[in-house]
Amino acid sequence: MTSGEAEVAVTEEKPTRQRLISGPGMLLVWLYGVMVVGAVSRSVVQISTDFDRAPLAYSLSAVAGLVYGFITYSLVRGGETARKAALVCCGAELVGVLGVGTWTLVEPSAFPDATVWSDFGMGYLFIPVLLPLSAMYWLRKAARHRDAA
Repeated sequence: MTSGEAEVAVTEEKPTRQRLISGPGMLLVWLYGVMVVGAVSRSVVQISTDFDRAPLAYSLSAVAGLVYGFITYSLVRGGETARKAALVCCGAELVGVLGVGTWTLVEPSAFPDATVWSDFGMGYLFIPVLLPLSAMYWLRKAARHRDAA
């Protein structure tokens, strides 16, 4: 390797991945982590002990746990691809919360037992409806910050 090649190799470093967990992003990771534990543990217990009672509700809680887990992973991973994936997933989460929340109010008999997203997350202090809104705001702000830099 000549000295010119060594110089090129040094200057062609990969750009550092944008952090998404600084400031308020750390709070989002913590809240999503709590929601992962809550939704996954709830659904595991309900599915393993009483699945026949409310299969739709318990399955939706498991899906919510997977969504929370993916968003948590994306926030921790950082980078533009992870930011975009988390943003799309937060949008899907919000659609799910609003859809299931509305469904549980309009047709309560469809849900013999509550899901994480029932009544817009009332059983979880409305965190399921507030969290994706907050995360989407933060992720869009992170994109603007990156574009300004």
